[in-house]
Amino acid sequence: MSSPSEPNGLSRLGQIGISVHDLAAASRFYGDVLGLPRLFEMPTMAFFDLAGVRLMLAVPDHGQPVHPSSILYFKVDDIRAAHATLESRGVVFERAPTLVAKMPDHELWMAFFRDPERNLHALMSEVR
Repeated sequence: MSSPSEPNGLSRLGQIGISVHDLAAASRFYGDVLGLPRLFEMPTMAFFDLAGVRLMLAVPDHGQPVHPSSILYFKVDDIRAAHATLESRGVVFERAPTLVAKMPDHELWMAFFRDPERNLHALMSEVR
């Protein structure tokens, strides 16, 4: 039975999927460059752990198009340190850490980059 805060029983993500052309390059980027823990791989898929949410990289079935993914916002405590670490690993940022909003109790900072498939992602930090 679902509660008022969980309409239809949906309350958590279990997996996020990203379509890729080159699984080996994408797997190296997410595992080696971004440093995400690898869970397992199959011939056309690779899986990583995002604090209990699986990230699946997959080559689409024959004939299905590869399309850009949704933006993944990687939450970090120290955006400047994370930015510097990823830059040292070869990540090219489209936008350096930037203050995007001042909230009553924190500032929201973001920095945007693309993976080898040109999918846009971001670092985000809520600074108190």
